This record gives sequence, structure tokens and C-alpha cells, in this order.
Amino acid sequence: MSTFKDIIKNNTVKYGVILLVGLLLGWLVFGGSATHEHNGEAAPTEEAPIVWTCSMHPQIKMDKPGKCPLCAMDLIPLKSSGGGDEAIDDDAIQMSKEAIALANIQTTVVGRQEAIKDIQLYGTIQVDERLQQSQTSHVNGRIEKLYINFTGESVKQGQLIATIYSPDLLNAQQELLEAQKLTDFQPMLLDAAKEKLRLWKMSEGQINKVLSTGKVSPYVSITANTSGIVTAKNVNQGDYINQGSVLYSISNMTKLWAIFEAYEGDLPFLKEGDLLEYTLQSIPGKVYQGKISFINPIIDATSRTAKIRVETDNKDQALKPEMYATASIKSPIRAKENQQLTIPKSAVLWTGKRSVIYVKQPHTTTPAFKMRQIVLGPSLGDHYIVASGLEDGEEIVTRGVFIVDSSAQLEGKPSMMNNDTPTIAKAEHEAHAMFVVHGNCDMCKARIEKAAKAVPGVVGATWNSKDQLLHLNFDSSKTDQNKISKAVAQAGHDTALDQAPDQVYKDLPPCCLYDRAAMKPNTADHTKHGDHQAATTTKGKATQQEHHKQGHKQEQQGHAMLAVKGNCAMCKERIETAAKAVAGVSTATWDVHGKVLHLNFDPAKTDQKKVSKAIAAAGHDTALDKAQDKTYNSLHGCCQYDR
Repeated sequence: MSTFKDIIKNNTVKYGVILLVGLLLGWLVFGGSATHEHNGEAAPTEEAPIVWTCSMHPQIKMDKPGKCPLCAMDLIPLKSSGGGDEAIDDDAIQMSKEAIALANIQTTVVGRQEAIKDIQLYGTIQVDERLQQSQTSHVNGRIEKLYINFTGESVKQGQLIATIYSPDLLNAQQELLEAQKLTDFQPMLLDAAKEKLRLWKMSEGQINKVLSTGKVSPYVSITANTSGIVTAKNVNQGDYINQGSVLYSISNMTKLWAIFEAYEGDLPFLKEGDLLEYTLQSIPGKVYQGKISFINPIIDATSRTAKIRVETDNKDQALKPEMYATASIKSPIRAKENQQLTIPKSAVLWTGKRSVIYVKQPHTTTPAFKMRQIVLGPSLGDHYIVASGLEDGEEIVTRGVFIVDSSAQLEGKPSMMNNDTPTIAKAEHEAHAMFVVHGNCDMCKARIEKAAKAVPGVVGATWNSKDQLLHLNFDSSKTDQNKISKAVAQAGHDTALDQAPDQVYKDLPPCCLYDRAAMKPNTADHTKHGDHQAATTTKGKATQQEHHKQGHKQEQQGHAMLAVKGNCAMCKERIETAAKAVAGVSTATWDVHGKVLHLNFDPAKTDQKKVSKAIAAAGHDTALDKAQDKTYNSLHGCCQYDR
């Protein structure tokens, strides 16, 4: 019995030990692993959240991917919604790495290269005009015999090419014989007769033969003056011709011209004496060389090219006139430095007057690109020389430039079509406003805009005679709408905020005298009319007082427009509610597309500045005030406009 108890006791101890060992191993394996995973979760890698936007509506900003609430397009990643990078310029366009990858935007570091312009020229082989001769008849007569019967035939100098029957030549020879008989009496006649025959190209031997034999002949032989190829045959056998008629045109082909057309933009890089290489389509593989011997100083009005001449030998007669030729010439750019700063042509946007590129901002966490206007030099094939505006080592966009520029335009940044950076106020002070200004004609328009632009800080002012609205762009740190309104009023034009002095108004030209009664009743007239009514009945007086009150009410009615930033319908409701909450505001309507708030208010109770501050307090930047960052950040994601 005791043995059985000992066995049970020993087994219990053994099982207990096994259980403890198992628990220990389980804790080490699973407990340690759980602790490791927990520690891993306790310190995750912090990544800045991505802002998602719409390529068609950049004012839409979301913290997660989805569809654009305006056009239902897929949102694309833009940039981090965290703190801004202080190194990024206010005028630069920021793009996330994902957006850059999707748009396939590529950049290149600007460098220098040897400034050699490779010019391509196209032309043809032509006959050397200096080696062309015309074979003419020296006498009147008839073509008795032609020995050259077709164009392209080869002739040699002195070769007989035609025989002409000439009665005039026959008479001249007879005169020679008669003059010979009178030699003793009039020796001068013989000399004159000989000279006449010489002018008709008779040789001394032929003249002496006539004198010695006493026989005359009506036939004259025409011989070739030069060796070459007949390029034109102008007569046929039996034709009657006059003295000086051209029988043949003969060209010497031992030397030819290669004539190339050079565009006027390439002419500054070409000069006489430059070595030029060219090839012929009909003789592939062979390269010909020659020096430019002449550059035509006259530009062809149709092709806008000038002819470039290169002389070439053709002793083997391999070259033929009118063969097509292609030439290339490497012309070094004449500059102080051999190495010039160059950029690819794909990096440049043209506006007609300006050359624009996008430069990547250095030392920024988020990729950002800023538009820059540069001055280009000559073209070097696929590159341009940069005359000014760019430094060696800067990084520029060379592919996808239009995409970057479109993004800049959508976000209101300086771009190819909007280059207000030299004159416009900085982003934090840029303001736009509109208010009513009364006027009639073009003279009014010029006067109103001139008065507005004369105010320091005003960048642009445009008055529309139809809706009587003055559109303003100004630097809110230098001026405000009230100052501009007073300046316009001092020029003689009533505004929604100020009335022009009566004398200034009366001094305006007749065509500029707008109807002030249509804007507000004349208080003086009402006063006089009220005095007249007071002399009659008490009811009339009461009626007049009522009219006077209505006139005062109209006089105090003001209208203005204020640029207010926002995105969606929620923004519209918030902006209008904040504006209407200001005492004295009768109506407030915000245009979601134009980003303009239309106001009707009582100037005696409030003004545009008070309304602007109320809207800014609600979280929306205006042309006059900026909302606090804390209030802006508390707005809904779709309401967070681009600041």
C-alpha cells in the first residue's frame, strides 16, 4: 500500500515539474513574442499624411483617396497636409512624389557644353555661271547647216558648229575687192573693208584668200568659243537669223556650284571661307568638301532664305546640274567662353514674348517647382544657349513642363500665361475687389482707371461701363478699397462708398455727366419741396418727410464685392452666414466659381472691412484679412482651400 502511494506521489511530482517547464517555455515563446509585437506597435514609423486633390478642381483637398465631389474624377496625391516646408517659395508649385511619378515629370541638372552650332543645309548642284557662253551669229542670214543637233551634246573649243548663208557677207567681200583696186588712190578704203570683215569674225587668212583669189563666198562658218556641254539649242536648220541671235548656250562642266538655301536665323553663323561638307542622294557614301565662296546678301521674300555658294571641281564629270545635295557645317559660337550654359529645348515654354522654364526648388522635403523667365541665346540642335536667368548646377524640368505649368495656373501661381511676379503683390498681400463706380463713356473709363492706378499699391484697375463695376488688384499691405474709392470720387465719379464733390462733378465734360438722381435723390430738392408742402397742409408735410426718409435710405445703401477664398457649398453657407451676421448687412451672396462675395449694406452702420473681419473669423481668407491658422485647420477637409 505504501509502495502504491509512493508511486502516485512520484508521478504527481513529475507531472508537476513537466507542467511548470511547459508554462515557462510558453511564456518565453508567446509572452516574449507578444511583448516584441507590442513594442513594435508602440513606435511606428511616422509618415506625413498625403493630401488628395482633383486635377480639374485643385481647390478640392481630401485626406484620403476617392472621387472629386464636383466632377467625380479620381483624386490624385498632391502633397503632405502637414506643416509647410519653409524652404519652398510662395510662388512655387508643390507636387508629391506620387504625383510626379504619375505625370512622368523628369528633371535635369543644368550644365555647360562646347557651343558649336550644327547647321543643316539643303540645295542642288548648279552650273558655274562664269563658265557659261552663248554662241551667236555675227551676220544676218539663213542657217545653212547645223553640226550640233541636240541639247546635252559635248563640244570642243574651235569645233565647227554651224554654217550660215549671208548675202551681207557676200556684199562685204565684193566691197573688199573693189577697195583693193583703189588702193593707190584711196588706201583707207581697203583698211575699212578689212576691218568690217574682221568684225564679222572672218580671220586674216580668209580675208587674204579673198584678196589673192578674187573669189567671194556667201557662207560663213561658226566655231565653238569654248569647250563644254550644249545646255540650250535655239535654232533649227533653215531658220533666218539676225546679227547677234543666240544659236547655242554652252556650259563648261569642269567646275560646278553647289547652291544651298540658308535660313536667315542661320546666317549669323556662316561666313565666306567656312569649310562645308555635303553629300549627294545620287552618289551615297561619298562626302564632298568645299569652302563657302559667296553668301547672297538678298533674302528671298517667299522662302526666307539666302543662297550659299560652294565651288567644286568636276573633272570626272560625276556631278550633274540639279542633283540634290545635303550639307552640314559645324560653326562655333563666337563668345568669350567656349563652354556655354545650355538647356534642352523640351524645357522651354514659349509665350511669344517670353521664354519660361520651371526650376526645382533646392533643399525641400516636398518637390516644388518655380517658374522663371530666362533669356535664350542661339539654338544648338536640341539645346538652347541660356544668355541670362539661370545658373550652372540648377535643376530644371525637362519633361512634363506643360503639366507643371497647368498645375501652377490652376493654383493661381505665376505661370506661362500669368506672369504677374514682377508687378503683382506677394501672395500674402495679394487682394482683389470690386465696387460700383458711376460713369458713362470711354472718357469716364480712362479717368476712373487712371485715378485708381494712381493710388500706391494698386496693380490693376478695370472699369466696365455696362455693369458700372471697377475691378481691382492691389497690395493690401499698402492700400485698401476705401482709399481707392476716395481717389476715384475725387476725380468726379460717385462710388458705392464715396460721393464726388459737386464742383468736381459739374466740371466733367457733358458726355461724362452721369445721372446722379438715378443713384440717390437730391436732398436739397427734397428740402425745398418739403418747405413748399409745409405751407399747405400737415398731411403734405408728413408725406414729404416720408419721401425724405426714403431718399436718405437710398443714399445710405451701399454695394461692394469682396474676394473670399473657399471651395464648396459648405463654404458658401458659412461665408454668407458670417457676412449677414454683421449689423447693417442686408444681403450677402458668395459666388463659388468667381470666389467673390456680393454685398448690400448700410454704410452708416458697417463697412466692407468689418464684414471682411467677420468672414476671416469664420475661417475664410479675404482680400483684406487672413483667417487664423487654427480656425482654418478646423474647417472640414473639403473646405480647406489652397492658401
